[in-house]
Amino acid sequence: MDNEKNEDSRVLDVVSLYPNDMNIYGDTGNVKTMELRARLYGYEPRIHAYNVGDTWPEHVDLILGGGGQDKGQAVISEDLFAHADILHTLAEEGVPMLLICGMYQLFGEYFETVEGQRLPGINVLNVHTVGQDTRMIGNLVETTAECGAIVGYENHSGQTIVNSNETQPWAEVHAEGTGNNGTDYTEGARKYNVIGTYMHGSVLPKNPQLADFLLKKAAEHRYGTFEPRSSAQQLAQLEKLNALAKAAFEVASKRPR
Repeated sequence: MDNEKNEDSRVLDVVSLYPNDMNIYGDTGNVKTMELRARLYGYEPRIHAYNVGDTWPEHVDLILGGGGQDKGQAVISEDLFAHADILHTLAEEGVPMLLICGMYQLFGEYFETVEGQRLPGINVLNVHTVGQDTRMIGNLVETTAECGAIVGYENHSGQTIVNSNETQPWAEVHAEGTGNNGTDYTEGARKYNVIGTYMHGSVLPKNPQLADFLLKKAAEHRYGTFEPRSSAQQLAQLEKLNALAKAAFEVASKRPR
């Protein structure tokens, strides 16, 4: 993808990946959060809702993919594989991606069902997932190197293992029976600026530091730097959103699993 370097341009192209089929547990809120925060920092977000069979956007600065049931994963699988090469290229170029739950699994090496059927992934992230009878479900606080404490809501039966040094766990969890697999105290995975996670919620409204991390990476990909140009009114709105997020974080983090 050609990067647009015009200093007067403030466009950021955001792809919502398969929202018709991979959008449960409020994942659309992640798209709305990125759209709003980009505007408040003085950028012009263009949201591309990409579904099966659509034309791929000319520019891509950020990809957001939601969770989905097995049926939804089956619907998008062929189309996702048709775009595997371009997604690998974008990842290697540093385009940030936030991939939730089922999309996280599909960007890995494979998903093996409880019945033993192995479904291939597109292998952007060096992880694999094995289905289990027991679900990991509930509110969860994790610790990340880049964004500090993150709160979200996990709901998955797949147990995910990070397979190589090229892909690192995204976060640390602090209790057994949570995170990637319930045993190694990790959650999610990161390679380049691609983040896979089981955090639903939606996660970005309650964690503006993660939203801003992705926005910064998107701007740096497009323009080389992240340069907020917020008016006083926009800064006040950002402060209000951050205060609301802090309150939501406190409530969610204290709820029992």
